[in-house]
Amino acid sequence: MFEARALSDRVDAVREARTPDVQVLDCDRDFETLTPALAEDLGLLVDALEPATYPTAWLPDDAPTLLTRYASSDLTIGMPGDGSVVWTRQTDPPIVLVKPRVEGSPESFVDFLIAEALVQVDLEVPEHFIGFFEGAYPDLDAAVALDPNGTYQVAAALYDGWVGLQTREVFADWHDEHPELADAWQDAGTRLEDRVSELPRAVARGDTEFADATELACAAIKHAIELPAPFAALDTDAYLDHGPAYAIQWAEKTFDSLED
Repeated sequence: MFEARALSDRVDAVREARTPDVQVLDCDRDFETLTPALAEDLGLLVDALEPATYPTAWLPDDAPTLLTRYASSDLTIGMPGDGSVVWTRQTDPPIVLVKPRVEGSPESFVDFLIAEALVQVDLEVPEHFIGFFEGAYPDLDAAVALDPNGTYQVAAALYDGWVGLQTREVFADWHDEHPELADAWQDAGTRLEDRVSELPRAVARGDTEFADATELACAAIKHAIELPAPFAALDTDAYLDHGPAYAIQWAEKTFDSLED
């Protein structure tokens, strides 16, 4: 299921500089969430496994089943929305997993995704949005006027945006040391610009669901793209500094305005 991935020189340079102990592994099948049995196969490749657990009080009563399982004592790696490259600190040493779905993507972009994961591990941000919102997640659930899956998507997006505020500062410094990775970061952002600028109109026309729009806008934060309202309020130092409390306040104001 897992095999050590041969890294390009530019990605290996990032790993050596920031997270020299991290293992980067290829997976032989795609997944959203690894089952506990498959996740435990990683035990053959690492020194220790320590499943993350979260208090049940942090979850609303109607939380999606996968989120409830993730918060339990089961060893769960990867969740819906995590993308093609995932990382975890539930192993010692930490690992980065590259899914087969990256096949066909430009090599430079795949390198960027792996390097991004290494940076996130180094920044020691929470592994999942439940570790970001903690006991305030039910407050976000109350503020977001969507079904549980929609709320999950918005929460994951908001967390992604908060992380992006931190990682983009690292990426912006790569032009001298890692120019190929910096170019891939900028190119990915350029491809998003038109889609992001059209989000308010797409939501107003009903072409895009609000949760999808939030996901795209928050994904753009790490690329330093100018965001339209109401998402521009997330591209701020205030969000970086106040995190969950700011995100909940943003959700309350945004959904109140959508209902008017």
